Amino acid sequence: MKRSPGKVFLIGAGPGAPDLITVRGAEILGRAEIVFHDALVRPGTLALAARAEKIAVGKRCGRHATAQQFINKRLVDAVRKHRVVVRLKGGDPMLFGRAHEEISALEAAGVPYEVVPGVTSALAAAAEAGISLTQRGRARSVVFVTPRVGEGASPSGWAKSAAAADTAVIYMGAGEAGAITEALLAAGAPRSLPVLVVENATLPETRRIALTLATLPRIADYGLTGPVVIMLGAVFAPALTVSAEPGILPACKTA
Repeated sequence: MKRSPGKVFLIGAGPGAPDLITVRGAEILGRAEIVFHDALVRPGTLALAARAEKIAVGKRCGRHATAQQFINKRLVDAVRKHRVVVRLKGGDPMLFGRAHEEISALEAAGVPYEVVPGVTSALAAAAEAGISLTQRGRARSVVFVTPRVGEGASPSGWAKSAAAADTAVIYMGAGEAGAITEALLAAGAPRSLPVLVVENATLPETRRIALTLATLPRIADYGLTGPVVIMLGAVFAPALTVSAEPGILPACKTA
């Protein structure tokens, strides 16, 4: 099979703020001829690809989404015409970013590719809050989980993993707070477990909401519309006592 003259770059755009993309990611965007980007990628980040055609292929819960197989095909087709093709993903491509599906399609088509990592939202949210996910004496294990299960996929044991870890970060769970609470309680997590919910990490409109596991379902009252990470563990206990610091809402009392 004749190899493509171009290359596909799967680039992590980072957690939101345009200046948190890696130097390499920004440099490749500057050379890009076409960019297929997620819905969460900010306009300031897309502006780095000044020469490129930009095509939205994002997936947001409850909104129109581009089928993954169609995205795969467009990447393969695009690299036949362009030398620098970018698939720009929020956060890091290799963490809940469906990168494996796209890589498999590129490999099957004989298309060269490179993955450029990005800062995932869990790390950015923790840094912004000034809370270490691996605080010495409190946390020696961290898990990243999601309650989402793809169509046709086997049931996930995410709750057991999250309950067993010292620190857990839940992605794509804002709309399932009630079910998440029930699952974690059933897996042995305590009702008093500290929780920090972060919306729009690293952006001016970010919000941090301190709760306990028992009160986690109350996040539905906050009207969250941006990307959210739910972080749980003893390291977040200090956030429960904060009520006046800008960007952190008063803690909810345990039910």
